[in-house]
Amino acid sequence: MMLRIGRCWMAALGLVLATAACGSDDTSGTNQQAAPIKRPRTLENEFTPVELEAMIDDLVAEINEGPIKPMQMTVLLKTIEAFFAPVATGASRAMGELGVTGNVIGAQAVTNDQAAKSEYQNDQIAQTVLDGAEGIGISPFGDDNAAAIDEAIAEGVHVVTLDSDVAQSKRALYVGTINEPAGAAAAATLLKLLPKETPGTVVIHGSTDPTWAPGLERTRGARTVLEQAGYSVVVRSVTWGEGGEDGDVEWMRNEIETADPPVVGLLGLFDVSYWCALAAEAAGKPELPVVAFDFNPKTVDYMNKGLIQATHVQRQYYEGYLVPYILYGINSLGLKATKAILDRHDAMIDGDLVNLGIDVVPGDKVDAYSAFLDEIGATQ
Repeated sequence: MMLRIGRCWMAALGLVLATAACGSDDTSGTNQQAAPIKRPRTLENEFTPVELEAMIDDLVAEINEGPIKPMQMTVLLKTIEAFFAPVATGASRAMGELGVTGNVIGAQAVTNDQAAKSEYQNDQIAQTVLDGAEGIGISPFGDDNAAAIDEAIAEGVHVVTLDSDVAQSKRALYVGTINEPAGAAAAATLLKLLPKETPGTVVIHGSTDPTWAPGLERTRGARTVLEQAGYSVVVRSVTWGEGGEDGDVEWMRNEIETADPPVVGLLGLFDVSYWCALAAEAAGKPELPVVAFDFNPKTVDYMNKGLIQATHVQRQYYEGYLVPYILYGINSLGLKATKAILDRHDAMIDGDLVNLGIDVVPGDKVDAYSAFLDEIGATQ
């Protein structure tokens, strides 16, 4: 059942995250034109993405120049827990501010089979269309979602992907991290910590999996920067699942002990970046510079211990928050006009990718960044 989202928001635990009406301005029983959209002001500090905030404000301003129309939308996520919890919070809050009808739904399929996950999500897409959604934001499981996305679009539904993409589909836009420049940014952070006189070997905990394009792109971006700076690079492809930590840490430990030229730093590109710090400790080299990705609590712990010097955090909250505004903009202004607004703020890449950028968090700013996440409700 679809729930009416009002001007308030709440984050409900469970497989469906929704916001319910807090009341109505129409007490006379007659239809009135909806009030212009008003975004609450975001508290500004050193981590507030000022350009993203300005971009959303510009989008709202242009939407408000026309009639404010009702809209029904749904955001489909892989889950609404862990990494995706801030995404769900942001999407729920944005729908509340827009006053649209909709909800945020996590996949209910409990399985490790990728094809089964995609099939389940395809059923969710079809049901969402049947329920009358005019817009869908989706974090797809993979290319197997392309046909279902295209079928929704054929029914007149606007579709935007987030976090992961299905580029061969007819989706309007992808919103999230652009992996190759993100990997390059992480490598640039590590470069500042490495010896310049005698470049050695850098261990990247990345991906060489040919079936996982985002991992390959992020790893390629990092590797290119480091090799162009004169460093030798070795890559340990992340091992997900049971036994992955032990195997990857052991491989990196051995590399630290035997590499020629010697290892001078480690770079982790995914949520389990703290494994790099574990490897440095296991090799008796805790002083090696380690740069990480994401804000896993264990990564934060190692940063507080001084064993990880910086991390790079994807803007999950803004990923979820921006998608409903984009869907509403496409529905109200059209895709071309919406893209033009985003492009004015240098967010567009290759015509259909919306780059949210990443937050660079040095080790001495962990507490400040945690406070920022608390302020916007984006802790995971």
